[in-house]
Amino acid sequence: MRRFLLLYATQQGQAKAIAEEICEKAVTHGFSADLHCFSESDKYDLKTETAPLVVVVSTTGNGDPPDTARKFVKAIQDRSLPADFFAHLRLELVVEPWIDGLWAALTKHFTSVGGKEEMSGTLTAASDASPRTDPVALELLHVESQVELLRLDDSRKKDSEVLEQSAVNKESSALAADFESSLTRSGPPLSQASLNIPALPPEYLQACLQEPLGQEESQASVTSVDPIFHVPISKAVQLTTNDAIKTTLLVELDISKTNFSYQPGDAFNVICPNSDSEVQDLVQRLQLADRLEHRVFLKIKADTKKKGAALPQHVPEGCSLRFLFTWCLEIRAVPKKAFLRALVDHTSDGAERRRLQELCSRQGAPDYNRLVRDARACVLGLLRAFPSCRPPLGLLLEHLPKLQPRPYSCASSSLFHPGKLHFIFNVVEFPSDSTAGVPRRGVCTGWLATLVESILQPNTRAPPADGEEALAPQITISPRTTNFFHLPNDPSAPVIMVGPGAGVAPFIGFLQHREKLQEQRPGGRFGAMWLFFGCRHKDRDYLFREELRHFLKCGILTHLKVSFSRDARVGEEEAPVKYVQDHIQRHSKQVARVLLHENGYIYVCGDAKNMAKDVNDALVEVISKEVGVEKLEAMRTLATLKEEKRYLQDIW
Repeated sequence: MRRFLLLYATQQGQAKAIAEEICEKAVTHGFSADLHCFSESDKYDLKTETAPLVVVVSTTGNGDPPDTARKFVKAIQDRSLPADFFAHLRLELVVEPWIDGLWAALTKHFTSVGGKEEMSGTLTAASDASPRTDPVALELLHVESQVELLRLDDSRKKDSEVLEQSAVNKESSALAADFESSLTRSGPPLSQASLNIPALPPEYLQACLQEPLGQEESQASVTSVDPIFHVPISKAVQLTTNDAIKTTLLVELDISKTNFSYQPGDAFNVICPNSDSEVQDLVQRLQLADRLEHRVFLKIKADTKKKGAALPQHVPEGCSLRFLFTWCLEIRAVPKKAFLRALVDHTSDGAERRRLQELCSRQGAPDYNRLVRDARACVLGLLRAFPSCRPPLGLLLEHLPKLQPRPYSCASSSLFHPGKLHFIFNVVEFPSDSTAGVPRRGVCTGWLATLVESILQPNTRAPPADGEEALAPQITISPRTTNFFHLPNDPSAPVIMVGPGAGVAPFIGFLQHREKLQEQRPGGRFGAMWLFFGCRHKDRDYLFREELRHFLKCGILTHLKVSFSRDARVGEEEAPVKYVQDHIQRHSKQVARVLLHENGYIYVCGDAKNMAKDVNDALVEVISKEVGVEKLEAMRTLATLKEEKRYLQDIW
C-alpha cells in the first residue's frame, strides 16, 4: 500500500483530530498513513524519510507553536542547518476544509514517473527563499501555500460531490426565508436529503469509577510543561464605568515571595477551572452526580480498532470525577464533527439521531458552522438539546481536549512595582448556547471576576476603608516560554505602540519601565514614544487615562493619539477620530519617518480578527503613500520589518 508520513502538533486537540481523520480515511483511498505526533521524534526520522510528508499543525497564543512542536521548531530554527536540509521531502500542507485535495495531491505524486514530480513545490520554495537569505520568504511562502491549496480545490470543482453540495447550498439559501433551522430541527432540503456522514470514530477509552479514598487534590496534579506559582491577588480595580459596554478589570498579583520574574511585554498563563455550576450540570446530565468524588481510572479497550490508541496525558490517574471536569477538560470546547458522529450511536430518539447526523454530514455543513461552531456550542448544550443522548464517560474523555491555561499580557514593570505583577482583562460575555438564554461568561475571565468580587475597588484610586480588608484570594500562574514582545535593547530607538482597549496593557508596562530608566539615567538618550490608543467612549472606557496623562506630562510619552469609536461630535467640535488605524494614517509622515528613516519599532497589541488586520492595511497605505511605491512593495517593506523584529504583534 502507498505509504505517507503524517505528523501533527496540537495544543487543544483539533490538529490531532484532523490528522486522525486523515489517517482513517487514508485506507479507503488506497493509502497507508504512518501517524505520529511531532514530539514522538523516536518514531520517525525526517533526515532519512523518503515517503511524502503531510503536516497538520495548529498555532497557540500569539502564533506560537503548540507545546508538542516546541522541540521540533527549535531544531529547525538552527541557523547552522544547510538551506536544503529538508529538500528531499515532499510536503503537502493541509488546512481544513481542503482535506479532500490531499488525496488528489498524493495520487498525483504516486502516479508520477518514479514519484519524482513535486506535489506542491512548497519545500522547494522554502529552500530557495530561506529566511536566511530573503526577509520576505515567510510572507511569500504563506501566500504560495494558500494558492496551492486553492488550486487543488479548484481542480476538483467538476466532481459530482462538489456540484451536489453547491446545489444543496443554493437551495438552502432560497428556502432560508421560509424556514429558520435550529440546533435541534432542520427544514427542507436538508431534512429530506440523503446524507454523507463521516465514518464512526472507533471508541478506545474505558473509564472505571472507584470509591473515593478521601485524599486531597491540588492543581499541581494538572500536567504543565512550565513551573507553576501560587500567588495571592493583592488588589483588583474596575477600570471602566458601570455603563460601559465591556467591563475591564485590573488585577495585581503579589509575587514577592516567589522567584517568578518578568519583563514588560511578557505574557504569562493563568491556570483556571471550569465553572462549578457547569460541572454540576454536566455530571447531572451524565447521571453521575452521586459519584463526583469517585476516582477515575482509564484503560484502552482491548477490542479497539483505533490505530495508536493512547491514554490522554492531561488526565491524572486516579483523580476524582469533580477534579477531572473542573481542572482537566475543556468542557466549553466546540464539539468537532467526529464527536457529533460518535454521539449519534448513543442517541435513542430517531429524530434526534437524524439531526445529529445532519450536523456532522457534508450536506449539513452550513448548519454546523452557524449553529455549532459560530454559536460556540459545547457538550453540555448539546446534551441538553438532545435528551435521549446518553454517552459513556469514556467517550467524552476521547473527544474533550485539555483545559488550557489562559495567556495574559503583563501590564506593569517590576522596576515600577517591585514584587507585583499587574494584568488587565475584559470580562468576556457571549450568548447562551441553550434555550435558557442566560449569557455565558468566559471560562477564565468569568472565574477571575467572581474571585475578586470581595476585594474589587471601583474605578477610583481610593483604598478600602479600615477594617474592610478582605482575605486575598489566590490563583496559579506559569510563565510563557516564547516571550518576544520587548522594548528595543537600544533605548534611543523610537517606539510606536498601537493598543486599543485592553491591548494597551503591555504598553503601560513599557511606559512604567521607561520612566524608571530615565530616572536612573538622567543624561541618557531615549527615543520618542508614540501611543495610539482607542476605546468606545471617552467617559466610560478610557483605560489608564490619568496614568497616560502623567506619562505625557513627564515627557515619557511623547505623542498620545486617542480614538473614540462611539462618541459623536459635540457642537462645533471636530468629529473624533474613530479608530487607531485612522490616526495612523492621519500621521502617516511621522509614522513612515520613524519606521523607515529612524530605525524605529512598532508594536501592535489586541484583537487579531479586525484591529490587527486594519492596522496592517493602514501601514501598507502609509508606506505606499510616503515612499511612493506600489502596495506590493509596501507589503514587502513591512515583511522586512517583521523579519528584523521591528514590527511586533501580540494579538489574539
